[in-house]
Formats: sequence, C-alpha cells, structure tokens
Amino acid sequence: MAKERKKAKIPYLSVVVPVYNEEDNIPNLCERLISSLDKLKKPYEIIFTNDGSKDRSLELLTSFHAKHSDRIRIIDFHGNYGQHMAIMAAFEFCQGEVIVTLDADLQNPPEEIGKLLVKIDEGYDYVGSYRDSRKDNAFRTYVSKLVNFVRELITDIKMSDHGCMLRAYSREVIRQIIASQEHSTFIPALAYKFAFNPTEVEVRHDERVAGVSKYNLYRLIRLNFDLITGFSLVPLQLFTMFGMVISLLSGFLVVYMLGRRILIGPEAEGVFTLFAITFFLISVVIMGIGLVGEYLGRIFQNISHRPRFVIRKIIGDK
Repeated sequence: MAKERKKAKIPYLSVVVPVYNEEDNIPNLCERLISSLDKLKKPYEIIFTNDGSKDRSLELLTSFHAKHSDRIRIIDFHGNYGQHMAIMAAFEFCQGEVIVTLDADLQNPPEEIGKLLVKIDEGYDYVGSYRDSRKDNAFRTYVSKLVNFVRELITDIKMSDHGCMLRAYSREVIRQIIASQEHSTFIPALAYKFAFNPTEVEVRHDERVAGVSKYNLYRLIRLNFDLITGFSLVPLQLFTMFGMVISLLSGFLVVYMLGRRILIGPEAEGVFTLFAITFFLISVVIMGIGLVGEYLGRIFQNISHRPRFVIRKIIGDK
C-alpha cells in the first residue's frame, strides 16, 4: 500500500486550514506549518480555504502557494460561509489517509500535530484534543466550560473540549462526514458519531499574537446552538415536559380561582401577580416557538438542496 501511494504521489497527511481575515498571522503560520510538517518525514499536502476574507489573506496565500505549489492548494470561497463549511470544502478535495484540521490564528501551534499522528499510528481513527491551559478571556473560557457540561448532559458525545479544532481524522471518518451532507455541521461532534475508536490528547494553547477572534458573541451562541440542536432532541423534550407541568399547574390555578369566586366572591387582589405569571408564560411560549423553529429550520436547510458553499476558484487543483 505504501509503495502504491508513493508511486501515485498521494500524500499520507492532509492539513486543512480555514482562513478568514488572518493576514497578520499567515506569514508566520505558513513558515511554522511547513517547518513542522517537514520534520514529520511523511508526504503531506496543505489545503487552505479562504472563507471570503476581505483583507490580504488570499494574496498572501497565493504568494505562499507559488513557492510550494507541489504541496499547497487554495480553495477560494465566493463569500463567507463559516469555519465548518470551509473545513468541509477542504475535506472534499483532500487526498491524505490522515486529515488534520488547524485554525489559522496559531493559538493551537502547528508543532503539536505530531502528537495527534502518534495516536493515529496506534490505531485510533479519530483524535480529538483539549487545551492544556486556555489563553482566552475569562468569559469565553467559562462559557465554553458551561456548554461542554450541557453537551455532556444531553448528548452521548464525549469530548473534553469541543471548541479546540486541532484534530486528526482517518480517511474513513472523513468519507462519512462528507456523505452526511448536513448544512448545520459541527465537525468534531459529527466525527465522534462516525468514529469506531476515538481518543483525545492534550495540546498546547497559545495567546493570539495578531488579529482578533472572528467569533463574536452571536457567532458563539449560534455555533453552540447548532451543536446542541444538531445532536439531541432533549431541548424539545424538556420544553414539552415543562409545558405539561405548567399546564397542570395552570389547571389547578383555574380550579382554585373558580372555587374562590364561588365561595368568597369576585376580588381584584392579586391582579399584578397574575400579570407576572401571564408574562412569564408568554415568554416561555415565545422561547418554545423559537426552539421548534430551530429544528424546523434545520429540516428546511437539508431538504432545500441549496449548495452549502460556492467555490470561486481552486488554486493548485490537480
């Protein structure tokens, strides 16, 4: 098998890097990535996906490709489709037997890739990672811990740190991910569902040296909501059970108020309390409608058959 791969010049390793407005990090990223991969002594390729960057990211990547055209390919998106769609596009074009995903911000050092490959060589088909000591701000760190805790409660997905994108996948797991054709895709969780023998390793986490995080509060909420609603019906089930309890309590309240009216007579006391209860129930109903809408929206996206992303061009496509 190894001889056939060498003859066909098929790389053993594919490194996938989504890029969105990272012009300040790209020169250092490319230099360190090439240096780290050369030390592994394995044939490799690097696939960058330019996710609609508005800065000089594509220009810098193209310049880097000109120097290493035999090992670099660039997928240029028509617009900004998000980190996970950028990775999915690269999955469809990568050729390696082992695929590693890496963020472009250098918070997960390229030098840590070797740790993942050691586990792949031991027979694992999916190697996740968790950050040894996060260098993010306190808000993001604690929110991430909370979402990890909630995910553990409502799904069967066991990951110490689902926000760390430095991960390694076997070719078979990638095939299953591509075949899923889901629009709201959370890749680490999807890979865990398809893997037969997953594991995790601890990796270093560095401070962001240049640029800013592309995940604002809305994007973080959106991402984590996709994770929870994409892999569990528990939110809907909890809301249904909560609705049943509220209905039961409301029934008792109606009986009580009716009995009070018959025995004591009409009264105007407690009006504001009833208003408060009414407003609370209305807010619960609105939240429930939004929750149901999320699930219906996922169904709509999957049956509409619209493309998940549009590729403008591929630089270095063989």
